[in-house]
Amino acid sequence: MPMKPWKILESSYIHPRIRIDKCELPNGKLLDATVMEYRSWANVVALTKDRKVVTVRQYRHGAKMDFLEFPGGIVEDGEDPFLGIQRELLEETGYQASRVVEVGTLYPNPALQTNRIFCYLAFDAEPVAMQHLDDGEDIEIELVPLDELIALAKRGEFLHALNVAVFFQALAHLDRIN
Repeated sequence: MPMKPWKILESSYIHPRIRIDKCELPNGKLLDATVMEYRSWANVVALTKDRKVVTVRQYRHGAKMDFLEFPGGIVEDGEDPFLGIQRELLEETGYQASRVVEVGTLYPNPALQTNRIFCYLAFDAEPVAMQHLDDGEDIEIELVPLDELIALAKRGEFLHALNVAVFFQALAHLDRIN
């Protein structure tokens, strides 16, 4: 049986897309809940014909280190995530895929955030153009054999949690989860 939602008594924005909701819980207690109205985003596990994964390496300032990740980004307001991920794959890597399928939709942090992450798997990706990066992007492309990426994840060396979740969805679709 679904749980009863909290009653919002008052909302106030402390920053664009960040609000504080004064809530009454089902037990009558009051709580100030922080809500981040982030845009949704999408990531894609893009496989080449020889079963290499098209990954990107980029610096992430919050952790102050670089991460191996899947191509992806924000789904613009009103944009179809399916079209957005194909755009992101092309812009960030110059790769295009013959077939792209959605393999899941997840909530990155439902305690604080309203957004979702759309998970895609692409097949037969191949380079067709040069990278076309946004001003804030500094991205290196790395082709990693699928089995090597699985080994990195098992060893805890594939560190971006949301990308690990996307990878899990893709591996489940490929029947690679044991």
